[in-house]
Amino acid sequence: MPSDSALGVLLLSGSHDRAHYAFVVASGAAALGRRVVLFASNQGCLALCRDWSTLSDADRDGRIQARGVAGLDTLRDACVEMDVRMIACEAGLRAEALDAALLLPQVEVAGIATFLSAVGAGQIITI
Repeated sequence: MPSDSALGVLLLSGSHDRAHYAFVVASGAAALGRRVVLFASNQGCLALCRDWSTLSDADRDGRIQARGVAGLDTLRDACVEMDVRMIACEAGLRAEALDAALLLPQVEVAGIATFLSAVGAGQIITI
């Protein structure tokens, strides 16, 4: 697949393991030169908050870092550095009663049509 082909990562879960792996996939694809759009909805939006400690099993981050695995902050920083486009679903924020002011400054708020348009004919994976 050509490196300019977009990859869409759809994060629906508010669990640390799924949020962590969404950022593993996003940063890995971006490192390979893929254009990546990470779209979080419902409890997945928690992973795009400045303070992601409300993810379920958030203390897992410390355990995996102790084992030499990159933590969520490291992966999110890498995504920002590699220009991964991060979108929080407007309806998902409302569904979870989350204020957009809690999000990382690099996160835009938009709907599913924006995500699908950004990915175009590229791949979409759901985590």
